[in-house]
Order: sequence, then structure tokens, then C-alpha cells
Amino acid sequence: MKNTITKTNFNFPGQEAVYKGKVRDVYSLQNNKLVIVATDRLSAFDVVMPKGIPYKGQILNQIATKMMKDTEDLVPNWLEATPDPNVAIGEKCEPFKVEMVIRGYMAGHAAREYKSGKRELCGVALPEDMKENDKFPEPIITPATKAEQGDHDEDISKEEILNRGIVSAEDYAVLEDFTRKLFQRGTEIASKRGLILVDTKYEFGKTSEGKIVLIDEIHTPDSSRYFYADGYEERQKNGQPQKQLSKEFVRQWLIEQGFQGKEGQQLPEMSDSYITTVSERYIELFENITGEKFVKSDISDIEARIEKNVLDYLK
Repeated sequence: MKNTITKTNFNFPGQEAVYKGKVRDVYSLQNNKLVIVATDRLSAFDVVMPKGIPYKGQILNQIATKMMKDTEDLVPNWLEATPDPNVAIGEKCEPFKVEMVIRGYMAGHAAREYKSGKRELCGVALPEDMKENDKFPEPIITPATKAEQGDHDEDISKEEILNRGIVSAEDYAVLEDFTRKLFQRGTEIASKRGLILVDTKYEFGKTSEGKIVLIDEIHTPDSSRYFYADGYEERQKNGQPQKQLSKEFVRQWLIEQGFQGKEGQQLPEMSDSYITTVSERYIELFENITGEKFVKSDISDIEARIEKNVLDYLK
């Protein structure tokens, strides 16, 4: 698809390093600043799809920005400014090497593990006789180790994190506390929009002063799963699939095409018409999650637009 941004190659003033993630490209500048560009890349099963999704980067960046503003009274975050629809600028932090995954419902990865017979996830005991998409008695935290580029994130228990010294006990207590507070607030925000926040992940880092802050994205369809609240109970009662707002629909499409990111599996071709439907779903996600109308940015030359806006800001 033309008019998407899937690769970046900027050279900003004071640039020291670049890290290319699955979806975001992170530019480290002097004075402890980071410029994060949300690209239109689509990742599923830890594999980046060959084609970009129009407006996806803008959507993720704008949802994350709004949600950081809506939660900054609870948990401090790294964000300083968003000079471009695809760009966030803020304070450079040392990231913790774990993702704090929190689940309110038996869905996605948890449901797949449960179906395979497991009754424990990341050291957390799972109740018997649960159906897919049932609500847990209370939200559970199931951390994952933060993968280096290209590797799969792996489930890990709190005990193992502490035993291996990945995070200190003191810091982990803060991460847990922040995770529960953010999930509670995210649940309240979703509820006002007629949605259920099913599960999500948060990432944290430490500033140069040693303060723990929220980094990366928050409550986006890439990091979170949402159900429509209307009809949830009825669907559960009838054993029907839930109506979702997340990129799970892409995962399901890939599974139907025989792909789950496993060795030897062939990545299916995404037609332009399918990519257009994915873009439309992301716009629907934006509008439902934020309660705001999505305004498409000028995508005639995204790279030039980003460069100009970032340079103007850095001046």
C-alpha cells in the first residue's frame, strides 16, 4: 500500500542511536530525549507483516497519548509532547525487561493455554470450569519477559522475575501497584464508551533520577483487547464468540490461513482490499476507544511531514 510508513531513516539533531521495534522506531537524542515514531507496521504472533496499514501509526500514537493524559494523575509517564500525529517525544528511561500483562477475562493467550489443559499461568492458579471470555474473579497479572528484537516474549512468574534479579522486589511492588491502578482506570474509561477492557500490557522504565514511569503505549488495540459490553452476557450464556475491538481479528485471520508464527509456516499474502478493511477496523477502534471522530492526517508524504514537525519542535 502506498502512503504508509513502514521504514524510517531520520537523522535528527543530537541523534545518538536508533532502535527499530516491531511497530515503533525509537530515536535517542542527547539531553535524555527520545523521539518515538509509530509506523504503520502490523505485527502479529511476533512477526511483522510485509505491508503497512494506512493510518495505523497515527491511531496507535493518538490513543496512547490520550490515555497517558487520562492516567497521569495516577501514574507518572515519560511523555512530553506529540508534535506530529505519528510521533511522541519524551524522557529517555531505562526500560524494565518485563511487560506487565494484566487480564480481567479468560481470553486470547490465556484461553489458548487453558484449552491446552494448563491451570496455571505465570505462577497464577486459574480457576476450574472457566469458559473462554469468562471474567476472572479478580484481574490477574501474568508478566512476560521483554524480548530482544525478533524473539518471542515469554511468560514468566513473579517468583522467577525476583529470583533471577530481572526486577528488584521493591521495584516490582511499584510495577504491580501501577499496573492494577492503570487497569482499573482503563476499565472505567472503557465502560463509559460501552466497552470492556479485557486484558492489556504496560511497560515501565526508570528515569535518570530513578523514578519509575509508564513508557511505550497504553490501552491501544495493539496492546489491549476490548469487548463490546452490549450483549456480552448473552453471548457468554449462548457460547457465542464475543464482539471484539482489538487486533485479535488479524490473529484469527492468520490462524484461518494456517499461520501462527511457528517454524516452517508460510506467511499468507494480505490483499490490498483486506488491508483496507484492517485500516477501517483500526479507525473504528480509535473512535470507539476514545469517543472522538478520527481525523485522517495528510499522508501524501508522511516522512517529510514527520521530519518537519519534529525539527520544528526541537528548535
